[in-house]
Amino acid sequence: MSTTPPLSKATGYGVVVGLGFLFAFGMMLTTFVLRRYNNELQTSEVFSTAGRTVKSGLESSAVVSSWTWAATLLQSSSVAYRYGVSGPFWYASGATVQVILFATLAIELKRKAPNAHTFLEAIRARYGPATHGTYIVFGLMTNVLVTAMLLTGGSAVVTSLTGVPTAAACFLLPIGVVLYTMFGGIKATFLTDYVHTVMILVIIFLFAFTAYATSSVLGSPGAVYDALVAAAERHPVAGNAQGSYLTMHSQEGAVFFVINLVGNFGTVFCDNGYYNKAIAASPVHALPGYIAGGLSWFAIPWLAATTMGLSALALENNPVFPSYPNRMAPADVTAGLVLPQAAVALLGKGGAAATLLLIFMAVTSAMSAELIAVSSIWTYDIYQTYINPQASGRRLIYMSHTSCVVYAIIMASFSTGLYYAGISMGYLYLMMGVIISGAVLPASLTLLWDRQSWAAATFSPPLALSCSLIAWLVTASKQGGSLSVTSTGANEPMLAGNVVALLAPCIFIPILSFFPGLRTPKYDWMSMKLIRKGDDSDLAAAAHLDLELVPGQSAQSDHEEQMEQHQLQRAAKIARYMTLFLTLALLVLWPFPMYGSGYIFSKRFFTGWVSVGILWLFCSSLCVGVYPLWEGRHTSSRTFKAIFLDITGKRKPVMHGRATIAETAEVEERGDEKNGADTPPEEPVEGKA
Repeated sequence: MSTTPPLSKATGYGVVVGLGFLFAFGMMLTTFVLRRYNNELQTSEVFSTAGRTVKSGLESSAVVSSWTWAATLLQSSSVAYRYGVSGPFWYASGATVQVILFATLAIELKRKAPNAHTFLEAIRARYGPATHGTYIVFGLMTNVLVTAMLLTGGSAVVTSLTGVPTAAACFLLPIGVVLYTMFGGIKATFLTDYVHTVMILVIIFLFAFTAYATSSVLGSPGAVYDALVAAAERHPVAGNAQGSYLTMHSQEGAVFFVINLVGNFGTVFCDNGYYNKAIAASPVHALPGYIAGGLSWFAIPWLAATTMGLSALALENNPVFPSYPNRMAPADVTAGLVLPQAAVALLGKGGAAATLLLIFMAVTSAMSAELIAVSSIWTYDIYQTYINPQASGRRLIYMSHTSCVVYAIIMASFSTGLYYAGISMGYLYLMMGVIISGAVLPASLTLLWDRQSWAAATFSPPLALSCSLIAWLVTASKQGGSLSVTSTGANEPMLAGNVVALLAPCIFIPILSFFPGLRTPKYDWMSMKLIRKGDDSDLAAAAHLDLELVPGQSAQSDHEEQMEQHQLQRAAKIARYMTLFLTLALLVLWPFPMYGSGYIFSKRFFTGWVSVGILWLFCSSLCVGVYPLWEGRHTSSRTFKAIFLDITGKRKPVMHGRATIAETAEVEERGDEKNGADTPPEEPVEGKA
């Protein structure tokens, strides 16, 4: 970036700290409202699962928000700057299919372990403590890598735009997230995810319409096209068809696509945060939530990077560009600074402020999901399982809160250390699959295949990790001559490590499952159904509340359980066919004919390409911005009505911890008698969301 940041340090601190506290205050107010008017007592179950009642609209917006990391916007813009139009598509398609495929796993988890809080509980129920320990390690490594990417990428942008020291940004960014996550639990992440998603969509629309419609330096897809043609003449892209930025035929782009595809399998299938959201969803809403969320997310990196990465290429020889007359330094590109530079070139200080807000939203929303993921693992898979099996609901809540604070402090310190070691977000993004993707296949088969043995599930991940590390480091040493950040961060070593990590279990699992002496009988799935919910009776008693009135806590009848299982079986069938079709469409049918033909975009085709991206983002906005409001209109209406009646003194709601339900009913009866027989009683406020 330029020597003088476009925004002041005060602005940086104001956004990072002030907005964080604003969201924390908003979540405290929301938690109070939900508790007062909707009987949503903050039990350990509600904290980690939201009562398993979340609907598809909110589920899809949470999926979009959780998957919109800092890397989603920064790394995708960097690959667009390097490889042209292919980069955004490879990024989007290579990271969308995992969320869509995960819908199948989400349904299976809800079918086979309906009371689980984490996917690790299902693994322990099937295989026992040793296997459980293996996946705890891989699950926590996933959370550490993702959180480190969020903080390193986010802090780099904050520093470049405002001059706030990187170490300070690493420690300040998590503060507001920790506060609102502690107060609201996973329900807080769903509600704030919605707000974050809407703001991210608005800012991306701002960038797109500026670059392609209103900018005085660009202002149309045709102007961007002409500038990209000129850029290819100045510095053609090695490995691209005719050196053009306007082709899907990009050799290095295809290498990135494979790395991206493999690595993101690990960060979805091994990240407990996605299982948390699947568990929190109502049974009938898990499938549409994940499918709609995945398809809605596709447009975010595709359009954002097609806009900002290509705008950086188009404007870097223009005096408005911060690094003019020089091209961006490779280190800045790797650090994810392409998007902020393009924003400053397009909109000046306004663009810098919009980028700061955009990255803040992306970092905090995804980090909230990581906090819940780690707190669930610590609370249910470690503390309740091995330390205090008889823990009360109050104790479980305390452990959840404590783990959020401790994890945030550890990750802020770790991310600061990475910064001083010269490890950037881009490096971590390419490396993550090398470390964690060895657990993808055995973890998935735990829920999908009844013949996987204990040995296969236990030893495949560490064996695959050993193989991937060898492939990565040996390739880096042979190509680079030595091991360094530069040599190990190159595309070919990362490609070797990522592919070996994902595919090595394909060899180990069959051998360890069918080798004489290791074969096990077919698993009947019954032990997973024995997982029980936490005991929150102490919290309900302290609040003078019948636990059955808390959303998601009421006992199901046999008929209701049978209906739920029938719905999940039907959803599982739909998920298999839909995920197969969408995966083929996004990974094969759409991109590979364009790659194989070596087609160079014409101006009309590029205009259509951009138009499809904008139209797709409009559809995403309807799906994750408008639909959740429509879906929750009845609950919102009841809640606002209850607030109005409370404020005007016409009807007091249940006050947990101050009045029992019976006492409140007596107050209401006296109020009705006082109103007189001629005055019709007000409609009672429903207790369930």
